[in-house]
Amino acid sequence: MVFRCGIYIALSLLCVTLPCFSQQEAVDLEELLMEALPEELSEDVDMSEVIDRLLDYQKKPLNLNTADEKQLADLVFLSPKQIESLLYHRMIAGEFLSILELQGIRDLDFQTIQLLRLFVDVKPPVLWKNLKTKDVWKEADQMILLRYGRMIEKQQGYMIEDENRSRYLGDPNRYSVRYRLNYDNKIRLALNMEKDAGEPFFQEKQRLGFDFYSGHLAVQEINRHVKQIVVGDYALQFGQGLILWNGLSFGKSAWISSAARQGRGLVPYSSMNESNFHRGISGTFALGQFEVTPFVSYNRLSGKVEPSEEGGATITTINYSGLHRTPTEQSYRKAIGQLNYGTNIAYSYQRLKVGLTYLSTSFTGTVERGTNLYQQFDFEGKSLQQLGLHYNYTYRNLYLFGEAAKSFGGGSAVNSGILASLHPKLSAVVHYRNYARDYRQFYARSLGEGSQVGNEKGVYSGLVYHPSRKIEWVAYMDVFHFPWLRYRVDAPSQGTDFLTQFTYSWYKKGAIKVRYRQRLRQENLLPDTRHENLLADVVRNQLRLEFQYKWSDTWSTRSRLEGSRYDKEQEENARGWLIYQDVAWRGLRGKVQSNVRMAFFDTQGYNARIYAYESNVLYASGFPMYYDKGIRAYWNVRWRLLRKMDLWARYAITKYADKEEIGSGLDRIDGDKRSDITIQLRWQW
Repeated sequence: MVFRCGIYIALSLLCVTLPCFSQQEAVDLEELLMEALPEELSEDVDMSEVIDRLLDYQKKPLNLNTADEKQLADLVFLSPKQIESLLYHRMIAGEFLSILELQGIRDLDFQTIQLLRLFVDVKPPVLWKNLKTKDVWKEADQMILLRYGRMIEKQQGYMIEDENRSRYLGDPNRYSVRYRLNYDNKIRLALNMEKDAGEPFFQEKQRLGFDFYSGHLAVQEINRHVKQIVVGDYALQFGQGLILWNGLSFGKSAWISSAARQGRGLVPYSSMNESNFHRGISGTFALGQFEVTPFVSYNRLSGKVEPSEEGGATITTINYSGLHRTPTEQSYRKAIGQLNYGTNIAYSYQRLKVGLTYLSTSFTGTVERGTNLYQQFDFEGKSLQQLGLHYNYTYRNLYLFGEAAKSFGGGSAVNSGILASLHPKLSAVVHYRNYARDYRQFYARSLGEGSQVGNEKGVYSGLVYHPSRKIEWVAYMDVFHFPWLRYRVDAPSQGTDFLTQFTYSWYKKGAIKVRYRQRLRQENLLPDTRHENLLADVVRNQLRLEFQYKWSDTWSTRSRLEGSRYDKEQEENARGWLIYQDVAWRGLRGKVQSNVRMAFFDTQGYNARIYAYESNVLYASGFPMYYDKGIRAYWNVRWRLLRKMDLWARYAITKYADKEEIGSGLDRIDGDKRSDITIQLRWQW
């Protein structure tokens, strides 16, 4: 079966940061996971929630004899079908006696087993009755991490002295602090603190220092009835994500089995993202074949609140960026109160699982929808209730999954699909979705073309074929329709998304990959070119060629050439290309590791932009856009200063051709280059 992983970013970071991995294993991780690279993620996406858990399991492996479905879902390279097959094998054959038994599970291919060996173990469980408080502080793994970063060039927002104008109130420095404690994956304590560039720091506008504080205490496996309790910040992931899915979620990629979500249930929240999480208390309780997860949360959101004619408050804007740099952004900070409560009840019987989710969300004011026609069916009011039913069932080589959800006072959303192992060398997936235009939600994340779950119908289908261990072919086609208007689309529209990828691998040495993707969507015609049709077809074509190879125990390289083409009716077409070379070096003792990139790009504007993942210091990553014409380079290095102390440093620079300024507004830089530095120190004990 295909090697499934929707999380290349996190694991590729681990490739250059985990000291306990052998050098050979590290290279394999990066090379095997590259095909699952998701497109167009945020430039500064926070992968820490995934990396945290993988680091924990690397130090304290997950016990295969006690791990449940949600814990195995933490190992994000496992597909839902693989997780179900592993648990079914344990139920039928009894407890594992050796890791080697994994080879007898049909759905686990060789590559997946090699990865599993890094994060799992077979051992007797640690019993709570033998646990003493002093053992926690003495034997727990603890870590503190300090990070500093800033842009070197000065932006316009820092040079304005007139207090009546919009400006950045703080300096361009970025600070963050992370503390972690983990005792045998049973007790976890975390604290995060962060200040973004431009935010005030220990000033009149921010006397508490950091702009964002987050933390939690999580206790697992207290007894057979209490599976987990979390106090503080937490995330919830249930079903296929039609009601509740906090944290990271990836869309369409070469990892076709990501069409089936594998919810982790209640998860301690460890990300630096300042939105899309809950703050309160929750727990998971086992009652026979039932699992119940009640939760309650109260959080303060940023947004614009105005007095209403009735004497209450009207919420006209909710800001999820987490940035509080200007006087206006500061006035929005924590202006809105949001209360969430509800429960998930799940029932399991052999290979069937059914779950019911209820969520109630209310605000301290009345949310006012926008006045544009496409916003006619958006949420408006003080509270919203949702109810949903989800399921998954395995029958022989078929894995069926789906969810149906209803927003009270609004529409419904439904999705359903099937993963099939048609042959040991051939797998397929089909996914159907129908999200009503008036389906309202705040925490839904599910497969789709749109950025929100709503106003969309579609069918996604994919295939993966392995004629041999060295060769893999992946393809998917997504056909979708938007029944109502959207931003910059003043009529119902439709489109397609097609991807195909061929990979040839040299075992433990390298690979060559060819990827082609075509996306067709519809947008408004320019006003002066409209005729009987309001919409124009917009076609984006991308072709990628990549070669990666391990030349020795210390040197490896990756080369990529990618081209893009943008075509829109009655408008000028745009083309672009990107070529880059990565070189990675690792000392034989592993005390020093480094990687560099040199990239050249030339696109005819923003429409022909190209995204490319960039490695960074631990817990940092992103997908910057390459557009216009220029050169970009970066250098990362990590030193093992002491046995339990590591230092990271990074320098990145982009130099544009024929530009006298970069960016606009408060972010404008006078000149043709933009550069930044990052320094990070980690101490473990």
